[in-house]
Amino acid sequence: MGRLASRLRAEALIARSLFFYASKCAAMYLCYIDESGTPEIPGNTSHFILAGLSIPVWHWRGADREIRQILVRFGLENQELHTAWLLRSYLDQSKIADFAAMDWVERRSAVQKLRTAELLRLQRLQQPKPYRQAKKNYRHTEAYIHLTKPERISLVREVADCVGGWGFARLFAECIDKVHFDPTRSTRSVSEQAFEQVVSRFQRYLVNMEQPGGPRNHGLLIHDNNESVARKHTDLMRHFHEQGTLWTAVDRIIDTPLFVDSRLTRMVQIADLCSVALRYFVENGDADLFDRIFVRADRIHETVVGVRHFTARTCGCEICLAHRT
Repeated sequence: MGRLASRLRAEALIARSLFFYASKCAAMYLCYIDESGTPEIPGNTSHFILAGLSIPVWHWRGADREIRQILVRFGLENQELHTAWLLRSYLDQSKIADFAAMDWVERRSAVQKLRTAELLRLQRLQQPKPYRQAKKNYRHTEAYIHLTKPERISLVREVADCVGGWGFARLFAECIDKVHFDPTRSTRSVSEQAFEQVVSRFQRYLVNMEQPGGPRNHGLLIHDNNESVARKHTDLMRHFHEQGTLWTAVDRIIDTPLFVDSRLTRMVQIADLCSVALRYFVENGDADLFDRIFVRADRIHETVVGVRHFTARTCGCEICLAHRT
């Protein structure tokens, strides 16, 4: 109940703030931002993805309701939708006979017993590193252990299909192949370049959606909270407001990003799904989720302008081809 109450208070605060801003402009757009992969070079992923999903403020409540309806059917209405952890294989489930035939309560009880036994075993062996890793894995997957892997895959696909059907939404993302990122030639780090690109594309989208001679659109960035990222991106955004990005002036995006706890803000969790879908595609060619959400990439006519794959010029992936059209 504590987490649910915190989430409702956060939503109410956002809603009140957005009502004020929306009353002052032609239209108000929210851009929810999250990342996938590590920005460090080399790090432990080949790509770093920063994705932003924009929706008009008047669609916010309805979009949130649609996602909640899916989560309710899977027993996750008050849980975080963390795509990467949902899609993992849970070894303990494979050790339980007839796991799929059990009900949710029986599954959860059986998995918890195995996990408790495994943690006790690692303690007896005095292996602190495996013990810490097991505790981390268990903590991040605890909410999902009543679902089989096919059920978890089905859940994520349903959410991705729902997002893909939002004609009002637009996807912005920078997918950086770190093999082709040269720190000696760039004035920004991997994460800074990604943020500058997403901000620039969201700004241009807000301008492009305006009617000639009409009032201005405005946008607000809502970012998954990370203490080190929050400081850097806040400073960068202040710089962009004063001097613009490399590509455009920034005069449609309000203030600095609003940093929120992703566990309490469902639309940031959807941005996480989009970033994971993009990373799985550019790293492994896995198009299952990608095909479901890429339709929402911002386009001008047939050219994708909202999503870019920063990599070799010879890349022939769908993102690069659509970006060159």
